[in-house]
Amino acid sequence: MCERSKIKKRMKIITIIGARPQFVKAAMISRAIINHNRNSKIPIVESILHTGQHYDEKMSDVFFKTLEVPRPAWLLDCGRESHAEMTGTMLIAVERILQENSPDYVLVYGDTNSTLAGALAAAKLHISVIHVEAGLRSFNRQMPEEINRVLTDHLSAYLFCPTYAAVRNLKQEGITEGVFH
Repeated sequence: MCERSKIKKRMKIITIIGARPQFVKAAMISRAIINHNRNSKIPIVESILHTGQHYDEKMSDVFFKTLEVPRPAWLLDCGRESHAEMTGTMLIAVERILQENSPDYVLVYGDTNSTLAGALAAAKLHISVIHVEAGLRSFNRQMPEEINRVLTDHLSAYLFCPTYAAVRNLKQEGITEGVFH
């Protein structure tokens, strides 16, 4: 195989969202991807997977329209269960979608069950995880979100931290590679 044929022609990302705050964050990143593609020789192809963790047609659709978030390629219905059932249902569905679509990266935000399910499915399939809002900690393991944060950070290849305190938290947990502030 010649060296030229190894060069990627595009980068595939599946963005996993499920809660309203994630829609807002995804809007900014999706716009940045669109701007990147205007001048790039290697475009980024982003597909959105909406887990349905927070799904109400009126509440969900308004975010996609107002913030100009690309319509989800997949919409799951995983928002009416306990934490364990919800995460398990998402994990099964997300894994299937990732296997069928072979993305280069999975992008997750924050600390929801959608975040953990996406990161876990991707990591088990050896797909690099990008975590936006990495390193945030409450140090209260009684909170489901804290468990999701810690586990997602430890599964992620690229960790985007909103604060220097978040970077320090990751360092204290032994995570120093792929950390950005």
